[in-house]
Amino acid sequence: MMRGQAWLIASAMLALTGCGKAEAPATPESAAPEKSVLADGPAAEIDEIAEADLPQGVRDAVLARVPGMKIAEAERKERGGRIFYDVEGTRPDGSPVELDLIEEAGAYTVVEMQRDIAWAAAPAEVRAVAAAATDAFIPARVIESTQNDGMIVYELFAPGKADEPAAEVNWQDGKAVLRTTRNAY
Repeated sequence: MMRGQAWLIASAMLALTGCGKAEAPATPESAAPEKSVLADGPAAEIDEIAEADLPQGVRDAVLARVPGMKIAEAERKERGGRIFYDVEGTRPDGSPVELDLIEEAGAYTVVEMQRDIAWAAAPAEVRAVAAAATDAFIPARVIESTQNDGMIVYELFAPGKADEPAAEVNWQDGKAVLRTTRNAY
């Protein structure tokens, strides 16, 4: 009887050692959450520009993208040897819009169209990816930034940090991906 109990106990212990938590191979879907907070971007020299002082190419590119836009304010930014313009205003229907343009060889190209949205209005997948980050935060401001290729970048501003987004999430073809590098513009 004693030998049978010893065998039963040994078998049980062996079975239990095989019952540890199984680890699935790391895949993008099961990988550990990443950090969301991006390193600070390079400092930009920023100058306010009156609408009348905008280069004609900037004005033409803005009005080609949003016909009838009423320009309210603009900034010229120089960062990393590149020149950018941020032009804010309203569409003919009164809704606010901001266009970001880049200057390359004297030509101005709209690279993104932006609008502020409520965090709850971002797609659920975007909110879930941001929330899964090890350093997740609830954004104080969210900019929905539509890129020329159709991708949308959600720029998330941490509370008390209004200068630049602390995190960014790409949204395209129904998939949300936490960015590991800051958008160039």
